[in-house]
Amino acid sequence: MAAQQPVRVDRERAALIVVDMQPDFMEGGALATVGGSEVVEPIGRLMAAGRFQHIAATQDWHPAGHISFASSHEGREPFEVIELYGHDQVLWPDHCVQGSTGAALHERLPWDRAAVIVRKGEDPAVDSYSGFRNNWNADGERPATGLAGYLRDRGVHDVFLCGLARDFCVKWSAEDAAEAGFNTYVLWDLTRPVDTSNDDGVRSDLTDAGVHVTDSVALA
Repeated sequence: MAAQQPVRVDRERAALIVVDMQPDFMEGGALATVGGSEVVEPIGRLMAAGRFQHIAATQDWHPAGHISFASSHEGREPFEVIELYGHDQVLWPDHCVQGSTGAALHERLPWDRAAVIVRKGEDPAVDSYSGFRNNWNADGERPATGLAGYLRDRGVHDVFLCGLARDFCVKWSAEDAAEAGFNTYVLWDLTRPVDTSNDDGVRSDLTDAGVHVTDSVALA
């Protein structure tokens, strides 16, 4: 990425959202991103630096037998795509199962700095990429998680997202944040994807959604 223009962080009006920093998304995990463990240390430093008064986190938290798992569909394999409630649904390896080691928040991050942790994917019949809204349900709706209201009640106007995975949960969370009216930034260098070949498309989709794509070094 080319050098970024400085981005001023208004500590009282900005929130850092740390997306799905869980072992199952790290190397060796059930649904590994490419180099996910590389962002643990820099995200930890950013969380601890005091730059953000408001820090929120999301945690993938699926019940066993979740509808998004390939194992829940006879004859299907991980990463196949089916239609679910009128929309494409990727079938994933079983991951972030409630109470499992892989679903835990990463032990090397300072979670005491996070004021709220939003667990998503708890409905066995609905997937949930975004920290702001679930994926579509059988009624054709995407129910809110309550994160947007939480942030608004605290006077947050700007949100900065980092974490995993860049091409799914970070992307969807950022797009939903922008749609909800937040001035939204993705800290690209503090994200990692499931599939690196998607990077150009992810960047384009974010820009089209009104999301600013920048790097953590640009924060001022």
